[in-house]
Amino acid sequence: MELIQLTPHLDVDPSQPLRTPGDILLHAYLIPHALNPARLARRTGIPAHHLKALIDGTRPIAPKAAIRLSLALDTTAFYWLALQARYDLERAKPLLHARRAIVE
Repeated sequence: MELIQLTPHLDVDPSQPLRTPGDILLHAYLIPHALNPARLARRTGIPAHHLKALIDGTRPIAPKAAIRLSLALDTTAFYWLALQARYDLERAKPLLHARRAIVE
């Protein structure tokens, strides 16, 4: 049984503002649950300085971190990876447009 159908046209709601996965981690999970990076580090096994870098947006969420976050925060690893992929893709779009302008 397939829970999500991955199709060539799968996308996210473009009306939603672009936020880093770390911003979502902070505002949707840490603040509402009165967690800080040190407490989350103990729960997940992710070093606190890595979590701080995720929150700051200077470190991407890797698959291992996504799994650890999913176990600690009752989400899925796919959720965290999808947030990271959306952020990365949106940030890369200006590069794509710039390259197209050069080729044309």
